Amino acid sequence: MKNKKRTSLAFWFLLLSIALFMLLFVVRESDYFWHIKAGEYMFKNGILKKDVFSWFVQGKYWFSHEWLFEVILYSLKLIFGKFHILVYVFSCFLMLLVIIFCGNKKEMLKNIPFSLLWLSFFLILIIYAQARPHLLSFCFLALTIYLLFDLYKNEDSKKVYLLPVFTILWANIHGGSSNLSYIFCLLFIIGGIFNFNFSKMEAKRISKKQLKKYFLVMLLCIVSICLNIHSIKMLSYPYTNLSNTVMLNNIAEWQPTTLTNLAHLPYFLFCFIIVLIFLISEKKIAFIDFLLFISVLFLGLKSVRFWGYTYIVMSFVVFKYVKKRKYDNYSNLVIFLVGLLFMGIFFANEKMAFKGIKTKDLNKEIISIIKEEKPQKLFNMYNYGGELIYNGIKVFIDGRADLYSEYNYEDYLNISKLEKDYVKLIDKYDFDYFLVDNTYPIYTYLKYDKKYECIYNKKKISIYKKRTSS
Repeated sequence: MKNKKRTSLAFWFLLLSIALFMLLFVVRESDYFWHIKAGEYMFKNGILKKDVFSWFVQGKYWFSHEWLFEVILYSLKLIFGKFHILVYVFSCFLMLLVIIFCGNKKEMLKNIPFSLLWLSFFLILIIYAQARPHLLSFCFLALTIYLLFDLYKNEDSKKVYLLPVFTILWANIHGGSSNLSYIFCLLFIIGGIFNFNFSKMEAKRISKKQLKKYFLVMLLCIVSICLNIHSIKMLSYPYTNLSNTVMLNNIAEWQPTTLTNLAHLPYFLFCFIIVLIFLISEKKIAFIDFLLFISVLFLGLKSVRFWGYTYIVMSFVVFKYVKKRKYDNYSNLVIFLVGLLFMGIFFANEKMAFKGIKTKDLNKEIISIIKEEKPQKLFNMYNYGGELIYNGIKVFIDGRADLYSEYNYEDYLNISKLEKDYVKLIDKYDFDYFLVDNTYPIYTYLKYDKKYECIYNKKKISIYKKRTSS
């Protein structure tokens, strides 16, 4: 008993160390800037439902499905100042690790080497080390799977009734992902109505009591999602986004996972290990576990942004298929040393954490020039929009692709890449200034068109001004 307590304490130290280690990879990317500015605006003026940051779509309906996250982020900035991003990322990663550990404590302690291997794959979440609502969505997803499995193991469980409450928060913090609460309820219902035994797989029908609870909670989650500033529209919003091919084909985080991209190989290796565990396990594969794996694998292959779902959901599945290992006296020492390694790397490179969050595309000189010129119809690159908003400059477009896709997103793509009727489009919008990336074709067009004058050109970023006719 004493050894198990010591092992638990060693694990807590390891989880803390991993959460700190992840801070070395924090990046303040372009979306952060408009998130924090939206949070500031709403903190002072009330919830936004119409755009106030763009000169072109100003006043148009904005589906601000992350409004509560933005208010929380700005509140953290008021409390913690320049450290607010680190506080947010650290808190979310630690919370996620704690939920996973608490939901699998008994299983994780039965085979320490495998648990350490599995926790090492937590590093796959490094790509999410940003001040975005995705990290809170991960925590809500982990809570969802934990509560649903709790009912699956115990038909008298009442914890599952907390899920609709969490869903209300989820729908307002990151509404685009909150539909996962009722989708996973449905998966547990499907996984629980069958009863068969075929080869390596088996399904065991759950009790009517459990089915009724799952069904009731699923309905409550659907209702909970509607308890937000956009009401019932939130139910269809995620599916509308997933059907927007222009947006999906042009935004990096929405790109599919492919074997041709070397950066995607860790995800394929991770999934291969899961399949291998299923195949070599002495236990039969439960149908519900297979169903969960296929679902998150589908999402992970569909888009890079869903990799984290695979890790989180399978964290509540794989441990039951791993053989119990005889406990030895060195386990606590190994866990502690691994934790010490992560902790040591963090403190030896802690300056990286603070350097990372300063990442920007635009420097003070560029911002100063634009403010001084006071453009009325500025054309800007997609990735520059967030920083311009942060500095009080009206934009043509920014990271809110779901907002612009109905109006000018496709036109932006054609202009920046000089495709289709780009000349007519430039004339249509009558831009007076251009803030462009020199690696895009639009730069070449501006460079050789006498209608435009270059007023800044450094480090692959240029500002062009439309000449006034004499």
